[in-house]
Amino acid sequence: MGNTKYLPRLGESFLPVTREECTALGWSAPDFVYVTGDAYVDHPSFGAAIISRVLEDAGFRVAILSQPDYKSCDDFKRFGRPRLGFLVSAGNIDSMVAHYTAAKRKRSYDYYSPGGKMGLRPDRATIVYSNRIREAYGDVPIILGGLEASLRRFSHYDYWENRIRRSVLVDSRADILTYGMGENIILRIAKLLDKGVPIKKIRDVRGTVYLASQNDALHFESVACPSFDEVKTDKKAYAKAFGIQYREQDSVRGKAVTESYGDKILVQNPPMPPLEREELDKVYSLPYTRRWHPMYDGDGGVPGIAEVEFSITHNRGCFGACNFCALAFHQGRSVRSRSIESVVAEAELITKMPGFKGYIHDIGGPTANFRYPACDKQLTEGVCAGRKCLAPTPCKNLKVDHSEYVELLSRVEAIPKIKKVFIRSGIRFDYLIYDDDDTFFRKLVKDHVSGQLKVAPEHSSDHVLKCMGKPSIDVYEKFRKRFFEITKEVGKEQYLVPYLMSSHPGSRLSDAVNLAEYLKKIGCSPEQVQDYYPTPGTASTVMFYTGLDPLTMKEVYCESDYHGKAMQRALLQFNRPENADIVREALHKCGREDLIGNAPNCLVRPAYQKNRAANGSQKPSERKNTRFDSQKGKKQGNTDRKNNVKDTRKKSPAQGSKPRRKVK
Repeated sequence: MGNTKYLPRLGESFLPVTREECTALGWSAPDFVYVTGDAYVDHPSFGAAIISRVLEDAGFRVAILSQPDYKSCDDFKRFGRPRLGFLVSAGNIDSMVAHYTAAKRKRSYDYYSPGGKMGLRPDRATIVYSNRIREAYGDVPIILGGLEASLRRFSHYDYWENRIRRSVLVDSRADILTYGMGENIILRIAKLLDKGVPIKKIRDVRGTVYLASQNDALHFESVACPSFDEVKTDKKAYAKAFGIQYREQDSVRGKAVTESYGDKILVQNPPMPPLEREELDKVYSLPYTRRWHPMYDGDGGVPGIAEVEFSITHNRGCFGACNFCALAFHQGRSVRSRSIESVVAEAELITKMPGFKGYIHDIGGPTANFRYPACDKQLTEGVCAGRKCLAPTPCKNLKVDHSEYVELLSRVEAIPKIKKVFIRSGIRFDYLIYDDDDTFFRKLVKDHVSGQLKVAPEHSSDHVLKCMGKPSIDVYEKFRKRFFEITKEVGKEQYLVPYLMSSHPGSRLSDAVNLAEYLKKIGCSPEQVQDYYPTPGTASTVMFYTGLDPLTMKEVYCESDYHGKAMQRALLQFNRPENADIVREALHKCGREDLIGNAPNCLVRPAYQKNRAANGSQKPSERKNTRFDSQKGKKQGNTDRKNNVKDTRKKSPAQGSKPRRKVK
């Protein structure tokens, strides 16, 4: 089980960020310049840190160009021409998601910029950076990576322009694109370049995308998608193309995928196999300083590190495969994890860091309670192309086992100076409830919940949940009931904070009414509701644009009207006085006037009583900082309010990304 060869250690120095620092190291030029849209944070939750440290460990010289001035090409000449090429990433998340809300309003805060300042990276940063590099150095090799490049590698629906855009590789004029988790991909490319292989000749590396002539021979068996000219005008062709791409995202059985652009052909080679345990341990053993670069001290640092500074990533991949999540298209559905020894060593390292107060904020990943592939078959035959592991019902081959995760948590808890270990990155509640052994469930409730456990039922209507790739609400009900039973047994008062999504494809106004009724029934008053946000690389985005499920080609209803979305959102927060008018409007539209009145089951009072407080004599000002226990309806002061916001931005630890910890 264990691996003591690669244990995490704390680094003392950053990679160079100026030409003077390169000179001081004796470099005439770096091998690679890593251009990133994020501030430079040398922490293993930041993709730029992982990829640059992996290259450094392999003997390559890497300089960091973070958030360059993109208005001219001058800043891109800071280090001179690199010996092997430029690595380009928009940062931990898609630059458009970083800049705009689901309502397409400009954000006012950037978690990955110093002091949270906006405007330090451009829209569509991958394209802008690459074009500036071409302007500066002409034919220098340019290699794209990170989440933005990975999820835009094919032609894709762009929500902000409401049209199909070309592959980011085409628009950026880069030479090659790496997708997914990039460590082994970038090492393979770097070694070929170092041997003198021209970038235009690198065509056989898994996990890469390149442009070729129509008559060029391919290195892997391939399947063709409809051409860009077809998908940009034909929604059915676009849905079909995504379905092909999605089904081939498997390193065991996946084929190369092609897409035509006139006389050129875009070729996606099959995925690179995921890193196995010893490889992951090595990646997380590299000498990260685990802090932002000192050049940001005057700005108060980089806010994005706050959530991960005292957290540990123990796994990658997710076989949950929710349709609104891009993880299946980026990290993949085959789960891998680090050894217990590696995680324990990182926890010991964290206890020695300045500011540590005894609390490990998270030991998780895309889904905290996954450690292994869903079944043994995935190791030899790959993930199933035609079904999901957990939804709508669990696969008969699913292996449910939390024993190693329990051991991992227990080992970390036993480390001196650690008072408490929390799990905040998301528990897959359906996988948990399928476990006949409740050892982990009891331990979770007893030892690892900070008063509130965030879970993601997302909706209550089964047909909406099916569009989401989630299980029936009955599964959540079973989990919710057992959570409160165990909470009572261990003598604690703890609460569930459900993440909910409005206006997801498939959700009609009547479904939002049903969800509001469900929330009323269980006494839940959510403080935050997430409007569905169509982002590249997800099946749900295809549904939103085409009205078709790309995995079944069946029609799906999609709410696209702004006011219709507002009504669905308001229904999920029906008890708020400011929502009373629009809730009544929605109920009238659905013919559900029975829910307007003073009866216990009603969602809103009649219009003539609209100025009265929605909850008895309580003043609205007193009600703002309360929420309901989702079992008993008790009000409780909100002690973790800032964490109740559902963040759909995806990130992952390879070349420019983290998932956030996407709550499942």
